[in-house]
Amino acid sequence: MTEEQWQSLLAMVEAGRPPRPMVGFISDSPWLPGWAGMSILDYYTSEQLWLQANLKQVRQFPDILFLPGFWAEYGMCTEPSAFGARCTWQENEFPFANPLNMSLDNLARMEKPNPRSDGLPPFVLKRLQHCRPVIEEAGHAIRFAVARGPWNIAAFLMGTTEFMMALHTKPDQVHALLRTITAFLVDWLQTQAVTFRTIQGVFILDDIVGFVGKDDFVEFALPYLKEVFAAIDARVRFFHNDARGLVCAPFLPEIGVNLFNFSFEHGIAEMARRTENRVVLLGNIPPRDVLAAGTPEQVRAAVHAMMDELTDGSRVIFSCGGGLPPGVSTENLHAFVKAAQEHSSQTLPA
Repeated sequence: MTEEQWQSLLAMVEAGRPPRPMVGFISDSPWLPGWAGMSILDYYTSEQLWLQANLKQVRQFPDILFLPGFWAEYGMCTEPSAFGARCTWQENEFPFANPLNMSLDNLARMEKPNPRSDGLPPFVLKRLQHCRPVIEEAGHAIRFAVARGPWNIAAFLMGTTEFMMALHTKPDQVHALLRTITAFLVDWLQTQAVTFRTIQGVFILDDIVGFVGKDDFVEFALPYLKEVFAAIDARVRFFHNDARGLVCAPFLPEIGVNLFNFSFEHGIAEMARRTENRVVLLGNIPPRDVLAAGTPEQVRAAVHAMMDELTDGSRVIFSCGGGLPPGVSTENLHAFVKAAQEHSSQTLPA
């Protein structure tokens, strides 16, 4: 992320309106390797190919804010691997962190892993350290500490169904596990921020919290998310949940979130109402069925329809409802940017 982009993002989250309308996307391994012409496994295992792909996207789309920017990630495996999850890798499939063959009672007694030595987190740090000179020479900086959220990690360690059932069958053990995971995440985010002094943002991804109702969210998710987002003194606190986002929407300000990416199934105007217009929204045309599978004309139509919902352009970064999916073409991204710029200049107040 360039300094100009960072300042525009700060203007958006702190004042509600940047110098000009913004287009931004979460960009990582589901989309970037295929678009850049390499396999997913090559992207993960080669620093040079990873760097090449990330430089290609920021140079080809200078008008797009890619979040979190130069994301050194290993799919869903980074954090679960620190707890001992066996990770499965294939040439062109997303990696998978397999559940631990361990009872919840034993999981609840696990010691907190060390993000500086356990699993894949040290590889994330080293990749960014090795590539930082080239990233900075290109005019960008590492801005975000990034992690999967507590529920996301717990679901990988246990299995999603088993975790959801345990919320009511073994709540004390679930809390114990979530406390350990949260302590690890706080350490992991702080380690990233200490390693890279340019970090002033936190980015947390957790879809699993969208699978429950209000009472379970308040008891089992709210306190841990608050602690995670408070791990560092961040100016941008970015949350991704493209499952059922309505349950968490009213609590986002309390959690400390000021930027939210959510499902395309929730209208952007509805989400603005649910958050009382206190959180910047990143969204939200359909990522797979329109942005990836649609024509440029269909993308433009979807962008115009999305923007027609809004009464003004404040507190919105125009995007899709989730991260960039596989198969999004260069032409469709250009069509998105052009439609957003045209519509903004014609209809939204300055």
